[in-house]
Amino acid sequence: MCERGRTSTAMSNPFAHIVEALDPNNPDHKFYNLSKLGDPRYDRLPFSIRVLLESAVRNCDGFLVKRSDVESILNWKRTQTQSVEVPFRPARVILQDFTGVPAVVDFAAMRDAVKKLGGDPEKINPVCPADLVIDHSIQVDFNRKSDSLQKNQDLEFDRNRERFEFLKWGSKAFQNMRIIPPGSGIVHQVNLEYLARVVFDQDGYYYPDSLVGTDSHTTMIDGLGVLGWGVGGIEAEAVMLGQPISMVLPEVIGYRLQGTPNKFITSTDIVLTVTKHLRQVGVVGKFVEFFGPGVAQLSIADRATIANMCPEYGATAAFFPVDHISLQYLEQTGRDAEKLDYITRYLKAVAMFRDYSNSSQDPDFTQVLYSTLDLSTVVPCCSGPKRPQDRVAVSDMKTDFEACLAAKQGFKGFQVTPELHHVKVPFQYNDKEYSLSHGSVVIAAITSCTNTSNPSVMLGAGLLAKKAIEAGLSMKPYIKTSLSPGSGVVTYYLKESGVMDYLFQLGFEVVGYGCMTCIGNSGPLPEPVVEAITQGDLVAAGILSGNRNFEGRVHPNTRANYLASPPLVIAYAIAGTVRIDFDTEPIGESLNNEGKEVFLRDIWPTREEIQAVERQFVIPAMFKEVYEKIEKVNERWNALNAPSDKLYTWDPKSTYIKSPPFFDGLKVHIYIFSITNAYVLLNFGDSVTTDHISPAGNIARTSPAARYLTSRGLNPRDFNSYGSRRGNDAVMARGTFANIRLFNKFLNKQAPRTLHLPSDETLDVFDAAERYQQAGLPLMILAGKEYGSGSSRDWAAKGPFLLGIKAVLAESYERIHRSNLVGMGVIPLEYLAGDTADSLGLTGRERYTVVIPEPLTPRMIVDIKLDTGKTFQVRMRFDTDVELTYFHNGGILNYMIRKMSEN
Repeated sequence: MCERGRTSTAMSNPFAHIVEALDPNNPDHKFYNLSKLGDPRYDRLPFSIRVLLESAVRNCDGFLVKRSDVESILNWKRTQTQSVEVPFRPARVILQDFTGVPAVVDFAAMRDAVKKLGGDPEKINPVCPADLVIDHSIQVDFNRKSDSLQKNQDLEFDRNRERFEFLKWGSKAFQNMRIIPPGSGIVHQVNLEYLARVVFDQDGYYYPDSLVGTDSHTTMIDGLGVLGWGVGGIEAEAVMLGQPISMVLPEVIGYRLQGTPNKFITSTDIVLTVTKHLRQVGVVGKFVEFFGPGVAQLSIADRATIANMCPEYGATAAFFPVDHISLQYLEQTGRDAEKLDYITRYLKAVAMFRDYSNSSQDPDFTQVLYSTLDLSTVVPCCSGPKRPQDRVAVSDMKTDFEACLAAKQGFKGFQVTPELHHVKVPFQYNDKEYSLSHGSVVIAAITSCTNTSNPSVMLGAGLLAKKAIEAGLSMKPYIKTSLSPGSGVVTYYLKESGVMDYLFQLGFEVVGYGCMTCIGNSGPLPEPVVEAITQGDLVAAGILSGNRNFEGRVHPNTRANYLASPPLVIAYAIAGTVRIDFDTEPIGESLNNEGKEVFLRDIWPTREEIQAVERQFVIPAMFKEVYEKIEKVNERWNALNAPSDKLYTWDPKSTYIKSPPFFDGLKVHIYIFSITNAYVLLNFGDSVTTDHISPAGNIARTSPAARYLTSRGLNPRDFNSYGSRRGNDAVMARGTFANIRLFNKFLNKQAPRTLHLPSDETLDVFDAAERYQQAGLPLMILAGKEYGSGSSRDWAAKGPFLLGIKAVLAESYERIHRSNLVGMGVIPLEYLAGDTADSLGLTGRERYTVVIPEPLTPRMIVDIKLDTGKTFQVRMRFDTDVELTYFHNGGILNYMIRKMSEN
């Protein structure tokens, strides 16, 4: 359990002797004083591990959490390298609507299944509170107009009414589920500014705020000293149902920051530098905890930006313990004085309050990185053209892009023949002639939680826009510009500071409050622009202040996409190309001064200028005013009618909400899974992302999903996006592996298709899988390194499950995606060290039998037999006993249904 009814009583908890009142004058408000354990090991633990320890101590009941679990965490210095499994009960769960809708669909379907098995369906109910923020639905359909925001929001409601009514039903039908309506902001920014407690005051106890979320960038909250990370949507559902997370105690890497940032760099430059460094040294699956005097030089927004990008360097969490700057942020964002008082007193009492200038507080770490980051050495930079970790200094952007043009097709290559590098394609737009070439910017978006949460970069963008307008600069009208703030507070301070008008003049007016371009909801490009790109086979560019730029994610017509700070988004949009050296080439010519050349350095605001505006205009009253009315401000949401029945009445005509087939035919008895003579559906290389597996962008008109929707009577304009239809398994199964940038070794080209091996026909992936299933043939996937990297998507596991995929064999997995596969009963297999598909001579045309012995143990080595007679061994990546329990039940949700039915 979490929060309500979850704290162990003094009678049952063996650590009751350390319970005391935080305030002697208020004995009803107590806490478990870990400092009273009298154990010298506690003061040497990393601060992030202290949060895990507190949860174990407070919830120790001898059953779900044992005294031995507490000892294992206290003994972290030894157990961290021994794959010791402990339970963790986070205080809450956070969801966004793309992952939240399928979670509520699953809960509704689970109630039906429990009823069929003779149990009480209302036992399927969130025990652990869940906050769901609707932020993934809105798209940039309209821009560069004063009414763009209203039009986009109206269209969002028209497209998503069924989904929104379903979510509103869920908020009534299920306990402990709060819905933050559309138009409020981005989940992680709303979490930071409003939902975060830092310290809970619940049922008479104080304890640290902690959470898991169904979005990989949940880690953003770690910047405020709240321990949290992304989990699979399926695992999050189990946590909501009261199950603790079973986790292997992580190693904790100490990352030391020092120095003072250069006055011309932004938090984005810092985070891209940190991302590249941590990616190189290797922190996959570990906690990173920041320390050193340089941390005190970073605002909470800066820290949150670094923590947000944690998935891009592979760590589970990127933790900044609470310090005095954290408290200043809580005060700035409108938290009241009483809360600040007990937060401070509690954290100091349990030795979880940090003074970054006091090295005697530095805990023991698994490893302290020898190459610490001196903030004064950071330079302005971007990241791309296809991956977040591929940092490029702004001074090198032109040469790097041109090198990518010539390079072999890959993460840093487009394989354009040299004679075509300087091709120009003319086109007409609004009765004027323009031209596009390789590197032309066609999308410029200030978007995503990563940057819009940070007043310094948002105000920096506004000040740059002001100086650009005053210098007589403008922007080409065909570039799709947009500004999607992370919360209403951002709009508030941009207006109050006077910079919003200048942003609007450049084309960056507010188009919506949501993730938008960062998740592929970039909307259509002007048709003449698309025709020019297609005619010239151009490598057109998108520039965005987002956190992901994988192929096919931002827009199908932007093959190069660069992550950048909001000011740099504006700079490259003004320049109109990424093929520019800002040090030596002008950003543009002044319309006010007879074509005088203007350089970026002439208009770039300094950190001092930005901080002065921030101190004046980002004030607590703004946050209080915005968030006091956040749950009731959306009138269209308030007017939605939703049924009040505890069991959902499924509408067979709905193309958005459909009862999933996951529990069809579910029996009380457990079954054992086996794989015999499986075909390989897809044969992949490295870095296959969840964008490749389960695309979240627009539904292509020629795709299997489009054919299904057409058969249901829909026109293409009504298709909406894959993400908006995550509540319909028929759409999502057809959308699995439908990304146009999918590279399948069977075909040796990018296409959402594969080879149906029995017939040797090339088919859409869904159509091939359907043929295999009709013939009763099991399927597998072969992959290289980092399979499932990118955004956390439950449908990246649910979709393959519905396609009949029984196992994936890869060199390595992204952490959350492996968990999602386990949750769906799909076996994650991993090559042994040194083995690859190539070294073993695997072509993918063989048939595979996975020999599963009994009893199974975590991370067990098993045999694979091929129809060629060859046998080799792999590791079965069920990492804990709990995961094996899920596997034997056919997945985590099946396990929960059986458990609830029995009880």
